[in-house]
Amino acid sequence: MNLWFRLIWLLVTSRQRPRLDLPGEGSLLPFRVWFHDLDASLHMNNGRYWTLMDLGRTDLVLRSGLWRAILRHRWLPVVNAGTIRFRREMRLFRAFRLETRILCWGETWLVMQHRMLMRGRDGGEIVAAVALVRAALYDRRAKAYVPVARLLAEIGITAESPPASPEVAAFLASEEAMRSAAGGER
Repeated sequence: MNLWFRLIWLLVTSRQRPRLDLPGEGSLLPFRVWFHDLDASLHMNNGRYWTLMDLGRTDLVLRSGLWRAILRHRWLPVVNAGTIRFRREMRLFRAFRLETRILCWGETWLVMQHRMLMRGRDGGEIVAAVALVRAALYDRRAKAYVPVARLLAEIGITAESPPASPEVAAFLASEEAMRSAAGGER
């Protein structure tokens, strides 16, 4: 139930935050680690990171205006692949920020980066976790993924994808290898 409260908070407050110009601008959301986020080791549960990252992607969709096209066309947001690197634990009551941004895209998918950021004792920024996800919008009527050019056009944008960084290229290659090993499943 606690995630419902965070989702409701996001929906209510999204209108108070400035519009995002995709693909360049990212979302930055403040959070705090609560009791229901903890695992048996008394730090944030690894599954909770992924769930909070859903909220980062939701914020991008809301604040860019893409949500209107998603509802109008009844598209379904889908995460195809993801990888995460945990760097520092996050303990109870720790304040942190979730940064979500689009890095690059292909014909029908986007690669997004999520970073969990917290302040160190010296006031510097600490990256607690970083994740890459490959996401897309699925058109159930057409039984196909929506071309990225079309979804960007829905919010008035025409842009070329930035080149994939080495870590994004490795992530995509790993995903392709896993898909091939599974018999070409999508």
